[in-house]
Amino acid sequence: MPTRGDGPYIGVKPERAVDTAYLIKVAQAVENAGYSFALIPTGGECSDAWIIGATLAAHTKTFKPLVAMRPGLIAPGLAARMGATLDEATGGRALINIVTGSSPEDMKSMGDPLAFDKDARYERTLEYIKIVRQLWTNSHGTASNRALAEFGTVTGIEPVNVSGNYFTIEGGVSYPPTVQKPHPPFYFGGSSTAAKKTAAEIADVYLMWAEPLDWIKEQIDEVEGYRKELQRTQGIDRTIRYGLRAQVVIRDTEDEAWEAARRIISKIDPAVREASSVRHAEALSTGQQRQNQVRELAAANDYVIGPNFWAGLSIVRGGGAMAFVGTPDQVADRFIEYIDIGISSFILSGYPNLEEATISGNSLIPAVRRKLLERQQIPQA
Repeated sequence: MPTRGDGPYIGVKPERAVDTAYLIKVAQAVENAGYSFALIPTGGECSDAWIIGATLAAHTKTFKPLVAMRPGLIAPGLAARMGATLDEATGGRALINIVTGSSPEDMKSMGDPLAFDKDARYERTLEYIKIVRQLWTNSHGTASNRALAEFGTVTGIEPVNVSGNYFTIEGGVSYPPTVQKPHPPFYFGGSSTAAKKTAAEIADVYLMWAEPLDWIKEQIDEVEGYRKELQRTQGIDRTIRYGLRAQVVIRDTEDEAWEAARRIISKIDPAVREASSVRHAEALSTGQQRQNQVRELAAANDYVIGPNFWAGLSIVRGGGAMAFVGTPDQVADRFIEYIDIGISSFILSGYPNLEEATISGNSLIPAVRRKLLERQQIPQA
């Protein structure tokens, strides 16, 4: 969701001021185009993801808001209650995005004492999410009616008591119980070793910024390795799904798609480009450093990484800037290549989001489904 603004170009001030009415239009377009959920950004100049997510869910029927839970900025007991309430209010549509950190400047401005301690932030995240998860799991007791609650206790629900390195909970109870069982799914990203080890324990969906196929396969294999180690050493057997965050530019012909893609960066001032280059180079995020490597490897080829895969937006845009460019069938072919190595969830966006959600949803989603169905119907030798 374009909570920071929307428009057809990047590297310039967004042409469209984004207010709640506009975001509702985008959410409805996303739903009508066939998408099942949308990421609500957090940090920086973004509006609050929880309030925006609840508002958009109230104006849609199937749209699922993926909202940010930020360990260290909200107490785990309160976060559990917020998540459960959102799940109840939306009829089981809440999705939770665990955001361990962002830029040190953003974390400092929000009052995070671990702004510059990355390893400690992941330790805190692990402890935090285990508490939230236990509070949610315990909420499915014999009592689900808030009227049965006494001050600090709820009949039929086992309280949670934790004395950890970062949080202490005494008699913790979360209600209402979540609609989704055992709880709303946790989405989690991060390319460092600490992030992947944390993902193995708490992620239901592990998210990655788009990279070449072999790079993504390596990341999946790493997380799977930590997941199997967890099973071997602690007897914890859990399943993790994998997701990809990317941009898409889809048109009726490939030439039109590439023209549209290059138009997005056509108004970037050289000074803005240089400042972005410095900012990306200084980023502490392992994921951003990997995005930088992809861009540098493709720079001599007009930022074309491979067939229908382009790094041009990353000269200014940080994070998930890699774009799939082409016709619906071409981009569908690329997506199926990622599906074949384990990707089952795609978080996509374009410029401007309102129109591009409709274009991509109406053409790409049917193309992917058709190709997968056709492949299933081919007799096996």
